[in-house]
Amino acid sequence: MKLWTGAEGKSHFQEGFVELEPGARGDALSTKLGISSASFHETDVDPKLGWHPDAARQLVISLSSTLQFETQDGGFTLRPGDVLFTEDTGGAGHVWTMIGDEPWRRLYTILEPNSAVSFRPAVQAGEGCAGSATRASGENR
Repeated sequence: MKLWTGAEGKSHFQEGFVELEPGARGDALSTKLGISSASFHETDVDPKLGWHPDAARQLVISLSSTLQFETQDGGFTLRPGDVLFTEDTGGAGHVWTMIGDEPWRRLYTILEPNSAVSFRPAVQAGEGCAGSATRASGENR
């Protein structure tokens, strides 16, 4: 999932994938990403942050818990194993709520300023580039 700030100052979201290429041993690999720092975080209780942009352009790898994210476009669900690519570092931002009692464990990887992430939107038939996107249970991207 990708979050970004539009020219009008609102956060938007889009489901998609990080593009992978065939590797030497049959693996599928992304390009190497420049990361300036990485840190693990754990949140036991929903902090009720309200609407906020992200502090940095980053990849957030969700390790546990389920969260409901909302932007002014609609919402999406983030599950364990999902990767959130955030570029909404200004404007109105987004809000999230923890679903259930499990702590949210995640890895924040702050991207270097010129690090390119080869994000490819997943546009399904009859669906626009942004809008409500709640994936079926068990489907990770």
